[in-house]
Amino acid sequence: MIGNKWDDLLKQEFQKDYFKELLEFIKQEYKTKTIYPKQNEVFNAFRYTNFDNVKVVILGQDPYHGPNQAEGLSFSVSNEVLKPPSLQNIFKELESDIGIPFPEHNSLKPWAKEGVLLLNAVLTVEEHKPTSHKNKGWEIFTDDVIKLINEKKEPVVFILWGSYARAKKTLITNTKHLIIESAHPSPFSARNGFFGSKPFSKTNQFLKENGIKEIDWRVE
Repeated sequence: MIGNKWDDLLKQEFQKDYFKELLEFIKQEYKTKTIYPKQNEVFNAFRYTNFDNVKVVILGQDPYHGPNQAEGLSFSVSNEVLKPPSLQNIFKELESDIGIPFPEHNSLKPWAKEGVLLLNAVLTVEEHKPTSHKNKGWEIFTDDVIKLINEKKEPVVFILWGSYARAKKTLITNTKHLIIESAHPSPFSARNGFFGSKPFSKTNQFLKENGIKEIDWRVE
């Protein structure tokens, strides 16, 4: 389904009744409605960041619901559309934190290739209807993914922005990992703790201290 080690790790999950029902639901949704991301991009987070390469997890809630935005990676949009406000704020913090100039590009695929798993808790959404695929089974699946990463021998950084992501902290029990949490980068909350939280420098400092190659946070 994915094309790398994730297939073996998630094999049992793919066989569970809830997941089969979820796939059937999604299949019908794509047939009858406009659903994002494109059907062949739903598992992009796993395709771009193989399990063994995961150094960082940035957890989002569900995909962007506007035309041509979602590309299967949390907070990332294609380079052909305008930057959503949350992504703009992420790039502002990136510049403030480690001095990378505000990018022209939008896609975070370069981060994914560096080992940043850009995981949404829910992997699909109906056009213009945020959280429309909530409680259909995706959360069971992605919680299992978080549990698998929690079991990794190598230290991993979990970046949790906002109350929804921070609630997943209970799944991260391995003390060798680092949890970085703050307010969400949304304009409604960014000034209440996201700006100035320095997630990018903190991540790289932790990786460096553990002998792991740091993330190149440039997107261009």
